Amino acid sequence: MFIELPVVQKKKERVSKPDWLRVKLPIGENYKKVRKLVDQYKLHTICQSGHCPNMGECWGEGTATFMILGNVCTRSCSFCAVATGRPPELDLDEPYRVAEAIKLMGVKHAVITSVNRDELKDKGAQIWYETVTSVKELSPQTTIETLIPDVRAKWNALELMISAGQEVVSHNIETVPSLYRKVRPQAKYIRSLEQIKRTKVYGKRTKSGIMAGLGETKDEMLQTMDDLLEHGCDVLTIGQYLRPTKRHIAIAEYVHPDVFAEYKEIGISKGFDYVESGPMVRSSYHAERHVYPNK
Repeated sequence: MFIELPVVQKKKERVSKPDWLRVKLPIGENYKKVRKLVDQYKLHTICQSGHCPNMGECWGEGTATFMILGNVCTRSCSFCAVATGRPPELDLDEPYRVAEAIKLMGVKHAVITSVNRDELKDKGAQIWYETVTSVKELSPQTTIETLIPDVRAKWNALELMISAGQEVVSHNIETVPSLYRKVRPQAKYIRSLEQIKRTKVYGKRTKSGIMAGLGETKDEMLQTMDDLLEHGCDVLTIGQYLRPTKRHIAIAEYVHPDVFAEYKEIGISKGFDYVESGPMVRSSYHAERHVYPNK
């Protein structure tokens, strides 16, 4: 007589976090000041909503990346910690609150981003325009980077978004083409490249970011660099993907700092004005350095 034993399925091996991934704890008076202003003006930051590992460091230096158009996104990218669903009504006073907070913080360079608002006819372009012009009005010496979403080829909306006087316009390509369906299911690689190209043609300094460790190959990473350069990208950031929760796409590997250093050298040699590359690098990390060419 044979007893049928249950089949034991092997658990997927977890990728162990390496020693070089260290996050600074949020401490200090500047951190407290930024936190107070964010709470006081009922603002959203990608630092909080996106679980950014550099929040302690950046807030400790008195800087934050403001997120406009609410904190609920209409997209469901598998890497992103921002909540997805049906966004609330537009907050028409948000541009002025953001501008006032930036003035009180006294920042020399401000980074502003947003969720995707695909349900809006103008993709949120009017709020974008009013936010940037309000910051420029209250803090004329402050330079601005806007990290804008995919406008789904609504090029009139793009033009309004980028015509408000910001110095840098960033749009993240995020990953290589072969991973788009898994990582950015509601986006298109070619469409994002076209958005960057149109931004450059408009006369803006352009920037984009790629995550490493999602399963891309080195050749794919280098080809994506070439694609970005071909479409007019000036500044590139490369950082390690960190899984926000178990519901998000798994980490394929932790890329060694030496590889990030190599990517930086290759990127500069290929022709980018500035490349920020390292395990903890995020789109807005050291963004004040990206306003002008690294010559």
